[in-house]
Amino acid sequence: MRVPTGCRGMDRLLDGGVPANRLYVISGPPGSGKTTFASQFITEGARNDETSLYITMHETREELIQDMASFEFGFEQAITAKNARFLNLTSEKARMSLTKYGTEGGLTNRVAAMIEEIGVDRAVIDSTMLLTHFVEDPDNALTEFATRLKQTDATIILISEMTDPSAYSAEHFLAHGVIFFHNFMEAGGMQRAVQVIKMRGTDIDCDMHAVSFSSGGIAVHPDQKVDQVR
Repeated sequence: MRVPTGCRGMDRLLDGGVPANRLYVISGPPGSGKTTFASQFITEGARNDETSLYITMHETREELIQDMASFEFGFEQAITAKNARFLNLTSEKARMSLTKYGTEGGLTNRVAAMIEEIGVDRAVIDSTMLLTHFVEDPDNALTEFATRLKQTDATIILISEMTDPSAYSAEHFLAHGVIFFHNFMEAGGMQRAVQVIKMRGTDIDCDMHAVSFSSGGIAVHPDQKVDQVR
């Protein structure tokens, strides 16, 4: 079974979407489109009447809605729907809400238990940096976190703030798929691109493909390849 991403053009690179019930890492520098892509992913779930979960330590739900307000793909309606959950872990109330899912194993087990108990179909966790706020050894915690998330039945996007696509880390090796968003300067201005680096069970094209933003959100252009990052 394939899960559509909600990002125009992306599913053409993925044979119709990402394989269901797996963990995917979305990496890239700031401003490359990771959060917009994740928001479209959650919105697509709402269109299909799926249960969704968005966890962040970057901003409140209202701030994220405001960030996505310039787009017309319907994020506000999706994230405020009855089958959508949003947790901003900078909020004490949000952190306390996780305690009902147990305390053993800390954040790792509580998040996974929440996903399992409420029957989450698709989730976004933005980003891996959130672990640095909760544990003393983020590297080992990240390995445990990714491993535990893979044991759930949800299709999960884990956002990573990495800027170097060749500098693989634990989450890249553990994930079922890795997608890297690029942005870099060329003579003609800012160039944006996406690159599917890894996708188990899929015959992928590892070349970079052009990306653009419009009122409909981020779009991938599968027929428009980008030579290289200069």
